[in-house]
Amino acid sequence: MTSTLDPTGEHQAEIIEFPMARAAKCPFDPPPDLLARQREGRLAKVRLWDGSTPWLVTRYEDQRALLGDPRVSADPTRPGYPRIVPITNESSISFIMMDDPEHARLRRMVTAPFTIKRMEAMRPALQKIVDDLIDTMLAGPNPVDLVEAFALPVPSLVICELLGVPYADHDFFQANSSVLIKRDVTPEERGAAGASLRDYLDELVGQKMAVPADDLLSGLGERVKSGELTRHEVAQMGVLLLLAGHETTANMIGLGTLALLEHPDQLARLRATDDPKLVASAVEELLRYLSITHSGRRRAVLEDIEIAGEVLRAGEGFIAPNDIGNRDPDAFPEPGRLDITRDARRHVAFGFGVHQCLGQPLARLELQVVYSTLYRRIPTLRLATDVDRLSFKHNGSVYGVYELPVTW
Repeated sequence: MTSTLDPTGEHQAEIIEFPMARAAKCPFDPPPDLLARQREGRLAKVRLWDGSTPWLVTRYEDQRALLGDPRVSADPTRPGYPRIVPITNESSISFIMMDDPEHARLRRMVTAPFTIKRMEAMRPALQKIVDDLIDTMLAGPNPVDLVEAFALPVPSLVICELLGVPYADHDFFQANSSVLIKRDVTPEERGAAGASLRDYLDELVGQKMAVPADDLLSGLGERVKSGELTRHEVAQMGVLLLLAGHETTANMIGLGTLALLEHPDQLARLRATDDPKLVASAVEELLRYLSITHSGRRRAVLEDIEIAGEVLRAGEGFIAPNDIGNRDPDAFPEPGRLDITRDARRHVAFGFGVHQCLGQPLARLELQVVYSTLYRRIPTLRLATDVDRLSFKHNGSVYGVYELPVTW
């Protein structure tokens, strides 16, 4: 932690390093230093790995205001953009790191498969996937690692089916995607993982163009034929969708299960209900309470913006961590309490503004089916180890547990 001097020689507020560490005994809560900054009720500067000092935005309303402001940019090549890690190939993240109109052009091409109506049509097939995996788990060893046996396979099977990616290759894309979301790997390792996934998907797109099927990559392949997209652009989209489509939901299944096991009163209410509205409410509350994309939404400022008593200058950057935004007491009373009956629908777990998560209808559907099925079918589900022995993903852009040993 360091401090700076203003022009008069007076010390300004201390600049703390970002990202901040969570408290060892509070795995579900944002870092104490982040909570302290929010209680102060103002914007502050933080220091990143490269010495840059972007603004830290902790209040819910301030985050929404800035993320919805057209005077900010998601393009990491803009001056002031706060990089959490060194990036060797910006284009590997596709349209989520672009601004309109190019962002909107590319996003529109993959929006249709993720509409709420289409997701609901998938519910019976998803229910079968979940039930089959539970059957396999019950018939196998006990205890078992819930992450490996259930949390990862559910979203992996679903996103593979949507995209048209052979599930037999899931070990390959899970291994490479796990490298992409870690903060403590080298730029070379991250670049190699991204290139491996892009090459794999580029080849698969070529196969789809030759022999189309009823899947998203085949549809995008048709846009390549018509000249709307290049194969490279489709491969980049595929990396994004494959990565986002299984890593986030898998971690929400594992960490959400742990949170419920540690809050048995909430688990009992969820297990006993057959009310889809309460299940949906539980999903939104767990998304708010856990907010697993904990590295924050990052933007560059294009024009001066006055907010919360400060002026963010053009050429500066800011970070808006959604985990702390979702713990703002002005937006969610008693934010540190898990309450599955809370109306948490306005949370920012999926971000806010034009870059709000494209796949949120799919994530919600998967979590609704999982949370309404797993604990009902295995009512005695419990941890097979102490919480203190669990290893949490502090080093990644997506938070969760590496393993979750359970028994019944």
